[in-house]
Amino acid sequence: MSTRDESSKDDPLIESRDQLVALFAGGEKPPADWRIGTEHEKFVYRRDGHAAPGYAEPGGIRDLLQGLTRFGWRPVMEGDHMIALRGADGTISLEPAGQLELSGAPLENLHQTCAETGRHLEQVKAVGDELGLGFLGLGMWPDKRRDELPVMPKGRYAIMLNHMPRVGSLGLDMMLRTCTIQVNLDYASEADMVRKFRVGLALQPLATALFANSPFTEGRPNGFLSYRSHIWSDTDPARTGMLPFVFEDGFGYERYADYALDVPMYFVFRDGRYIDAAGQSFRDFLRGELPALPGERPRLSDWADHLSTAFPEVRMKSFLEMRGADGGPWSRICALPAFWVGLLYDQTALDAAWDLVRPWSMAAREALRQDVPRLGLDAPLPGGGTLRDIAGEVLAIAEAGLNRRAARNSAGDTEAGFLAPLWDVVRSGKTPAERLLDLYHGDWGGDLSRVYREYSF
Repeated sequence: MSTRDESSKDDPLIESRDQLVALFAGGEKPPADWRIGTEHEKFVYRRDGHAAPGYAEPGGIRDLLQGLTRFGWRPVMEGDHMIALRGADGTISLEPAGQLELSGAPLENLHQTCAETGRHLEQVKAVGDELGLGFLGLGMWPDKRRDELPVMPKGRYAIMLNHMPRVGSLGLDMMLRTCTIQVNLDYASEADMVRKFRVGLALQPLATALFANSPFTEGRPNGFLSYRSHIWSDTDPARTGMLPFVFEDGFGYERYADYALDVPMYFVFRDGRYIDAAGQSFRDFLRGELPALPGERPRLSDWADHLSTAFPEVRMKSFLEMRGADGGPWSRICALPAFWVGLLYDQTALDAAWDLVRPWSMAAREALRQDVPRLGLDAPLPGGGTLRDIAGEVLAIAEAGLNRRAARNSAGDTEAGFLAPLWDVVRSGKTPAERLLDLYHGDWGGDLSRVYREYSF
């Protein structure tokens, strides 16, 4: 989640609706300037006993952050607490229960993305070795109850943890027990954004299936392949989902601004602290009528903060975020941006992907989204068949797109090789979650502690 470390008094006040829309239009870039931003989270655990470490305890999360400063990372403070790090490779931040996230820098190609990921993992493992900490790549804690998990000292999390149970039954699980991989991508124009948004939403269930990696809850199979994805179905309906209006005629920046204005607020950041505005209206804020800050009107930074509190399957800020994948090991961290860059950053691939999904009705898209967490690639497709039937076709479109980009490393390889873990899923017919379940019921003999040995970074 986004990290703030100072108030934004110097930001201009929002005087008109045009300023809201301008944030989206301001993200437009020519294709030569498109970049790739990859975010990935991992669970932190004590190697002795597998407990999740607290923030302030010796050898805990604060010490992990402090240890990473030797690599040139600069601390970000919230009050007296170091809650993030900033550096050349982006931002390292904390999710609510201490999940460690790298929000990578905007990079030109996937070879750079994987080099960035490699540097990050080498650094955290070096510090983790000293502190007795390990790092697990899954979509959900496989064996932890909520009450076994710490809470990080970030003001926005206290507000969200208090509000979540009011609007859904699984929001606390989303905050405390899940990890994801995301990729942030650019657009050239409003029309380009619309096409990418639609393809991204329509094919997000396929990404969820290919990356499904959360089949356990509290030490047992939970009946899902991506329980992390299922959790979003009962987190907060006002800020999640497939956004049917994206597929309607006339969709663009203004319509997304209307949607975001209707998403209830969580907070306002002022003078280094988060003020609870949970459930209040940004429209009231625009009029100076926000109960949490009566008489005060928002600044542009408040709008940017508010946009970060909507959680649909694809989210727009001044770029598009693809949000459908479970956390996973190193190879799949690189595979997710490869999947979406191949589909969305080549016009021929983007057109082919849109032709594939354009006939689907909104009801069919919603049904696919609801079926995928449990069924994975066996989820029924609109018009017959299953996701499995188009998975190879979509990967072939992405692969061709990456090859046409012709972004090569020093050995002359294109970015298409980063799709290899996904081709393995398609050709084997088994999602990562199904492989985990096979191990659990087979070689592991029901001993889920084996996951720490075999699925850690």
